[in-house]
Amino acid sequence: MPRCIADFHIHSRYSRACSKDLSVSELAKWAKIKGIGVLGTGDFTHPLWVQELKEALRDTGRGLFEYQGGLFLLTAEVNTLFYKGGKAHQIHHLLFAPSFEAVERINRELEAFGSLSLDGRPTLRMDAWRLVEIVIGIEPRCLIVPAHAWTPWFAIFGSTSGFDAVEDCFEHQAKHIFALETGLSSDPAMNWRLSKLDRYTLISNSDSHSARRIGREANLFDCAMDYDTIIGAIKTKDRSKFLGTLEFFPEEGKYHYDGHRHCKIRWAPTETKRRGFRCPTCGRKVTVGVMHRVETLADRPEGTTPANAIPFQRVVSLDKIIADALGFGVGTQAVERDYQQLIYKCGTEFAVLLDAPEEELRKATLPKIAEGILRMRQGRVTLEPGYDGEYGKIKLFDEEEAPASNEQQMTLF
Repeated sequence: MPRCIADFHIHSRYSRACSKDLSVSELAKWAKIKGIGVLGTGDFTHPLWVQELKEALRDTGRGLFEYQGGLFLLTAEVNTLFYKGGKAHQIHHLLFAPSFEAVERINRELEAFGSLSLDGRPTLRMDAWRLVEIVIGIEPRCLIVPAHAWTPWFAIFGSTSGFDAVEDCFEHQAKHIFALETGLSSDPAMNWRLSKLDRYTLISNSDSHSARRIGREANLFDCAMDYDTIIGAIKTKDRSKFLGTLEFFPEEGKYHYDGHRHCKIRWAPTETKRRGFRCPTCGRKVTVGVMHRVETLADRPEGTTPANAIPFQRVVSLDKIIADALGFGVGTQAVERDYQQLIYKCGTEFAVLLDAPEEELRKATLPKIAEGILRMRQGRVTLEPGYDGEYGKIKLFDEEEAPASNEQQMTLF
């Protein structure tokens, strides 16, 4: 089936807590390795990054930009800080733009609300509705999407500074919101429990802070590769063009469960309620996670699938599968060696994870690595949910299942 994998939400080295190696060339290299057809640029509000993008990218004339065969779409993430009802709200938004001209005009307007040069993900002292009004007023073809919609902080539905409805956040500009980003700690199935979200397209992106982690969540398209067609498919929730999303197992996200990281407290929502939301060690209120927040707002039972739902598939990064199979850490030479070998034989990481037939996998790698990939496709995993900023842990093999031996590994070379 023809398809293009797209990851729109990433960052550059100008964003805080991001890899200093992030560059256009590094992003393009990893997009090719992963099998990503369209990659967001991230950080188009930062003046130095915009200049690098303008120098490196070639305009295709279709609202996308090319670098060494890879396609980029102009995107950025911004944080709006405002007060409503006596409460401070910080909400992150993903911005899409069709041209550098639009980007430059947007940046000129936004710099009045906060410094754009301090951080690739700038904080703007403005209402969320005002951001939409400015961006759409400059270029109606732009798209604004609430980012990682459920995380406790910086999210439209977050337990700490969010809202209960899109309209509460964006007010009279809510009519211009067509999509929501699920974030790593939730997946479409969790969002389907809220009937009021049925009209929104659910998109998924990596929010990657390093080039290696792009594509850990992504979107699948079967349409012409131009800006207006892609954005149109998102806005209209066109299932013939927007085929689905690739998702984390949401338990692996940093805020799936409730808890208090410093005291090693991790709770399911029922336990949090039983304990009165207080950490038994320090007495502070625990961070209420995504699962709890979804259950608070849900008006449907778990397992509900709306009639117009766009499908999704859960994935695990290939290096994590290999590391679990070998019993080594991610980033070790042994894991990297088998990773590169599989990419060489199958073409891209997504070809390995999604497409390669079982017989081909078993010929291309160690039996246990192939088994791990197949288990991932079947959803046969063990999960330890993340909480309060701590990533969850995912395992494909039980402790008693011995890792592949060094002797087995060397037979491939």
